Amino acid sequence: MSGTRKAYLYWGAGVVAYLVAVFHRQTLGVTGLEAAARFDLGAAGLSALAMLQLLVYAALQVPVGILVDRLGSRKMLLAGAVVLAAGNLVFALAGGAAGAITARILIGAGDAATFISVIRIVNLWFPPGRNSLMVQTTGLLGALGGILAAVPLISALHAFGWRDTFLGAAGLSAVAFAVVVVLLREARPGRAANPRGLRAAWAEPGTQLGLWTHAATQSSMAAFLLLWGYPFLLQDQRLSPNAAGALLTTITVVSLACNPLFGWVAGRWPHRRSWMVLGIVGSTAGVWTVVLLWPGPSPLWLLVLLMTVLATNGPGSVIGFDFARTFNPAERIGVATGIVNGGGFLATVALLGLIGVGLDLHGDFRWALVVQYPIWALGVFQVLRYRQRTFVKGSAKWEVAR
Repeated sequence: MSGTRKAYLYWGAGVVAYLVAVFHRQTLGVTGLEAAARFDLGAAGLSALAMLQLLVYAALQVPVGILVDRLGSRKMLLAGAVVLAAGNLVFALAGGAAGAITARILIGAGDAATFISVIRIVNLWFPPGRNSLMVQTTGLLGALGGILAAVPLISALHAFGWRDTFLGAAGLSAVAFAVVVVLLREARPGRAANPRGLRAAWAEPGTQLGLWTHAATQSSMAAFLLLWGYPFLLQDQRLSPNAAGALLTTITVVSLACNPLFGWVAGRWPHRRSWMVLGIVGSTAGVWTVVLLWPGPSPLWLLVLLMTVLATNGPGSVIGFDFARTFNPAERIGVATGIVNGGGFLATVALLGLIGVGLDLHGDFRWALVVQYPIWALGVFQVLRYRQRTFVKGSAKWEVAR
């Protein structure tokens, strides 16, 4: 088998595992009302459950990155599938809050092991010029898992009930496990990761540039989709549930269209990647400013524009992984990717919490959403700072990225 065919085969196996992981990640969001009733949780308890899962995911990014460098992608994808299956088994059988907490911790942990493993396959098996496009395509295909977690999961829940639906969801992880076992034959890294790998990756300005890229671009969109967007559209913008749902769907659809475009642009003009990031953050802050200052509910065209701009944040955040790949050697690409991914999700967790605190203090979405601005400002400052340091330290690597 040719090297190109192997690359796509191994990547395809990883994408299947990632799609299943994203499916599991989104199950709580689309079954929230049923979960609240089953586990006797209020709105605050349900929000805490979602944040706990995300926090576990973020906290495990660096440890998982170290293990991916040390053990290889195949073993970590298999481990992730097993942990995800266990989480869904617990979720299917649990009858109280303690079981739900255990289940979401397991699902966050299994999810954490998956994405970095797939990114490592891309970094090792595809040439630098195609890396950006392949990473963006990975994100695009993984997003399909979120779509599958919507209508099909709700339909199964109504047709078969809670227990059988989540037992079936656990079975999807068994499918992912089998696909990886059969198709992925990746060898262990040529040089195992060493304890200095984490320090070296953290000290690399390109890793820091990737971290702040991910944090500055992802947090607003993720907080909107994961928790606060739907109530904002209903309570502050006074939309109907159907209209709010349609606008949230717009984010997913536009994001899917942006993934390959951003990947192609970043691969074609690597020197312009940071300008793409700054443009995304600036346009997001600008449109949010208009929405928050608009007297009364915003017109539909402005909300559609907001959804469109938010949709660019997901593909924009993936550029952070491209920076990690450009400026780190293969033997520490896993831990560098973990630093980037963990930093972005920690920013999202912080924003979720700050918006909640703002709502408790003011009872008004517009004042609460102002907490986005310090995160954007810090992110832009750090992107500019580490862009300069990266260019000074290793400008020759910009050419390698081509």
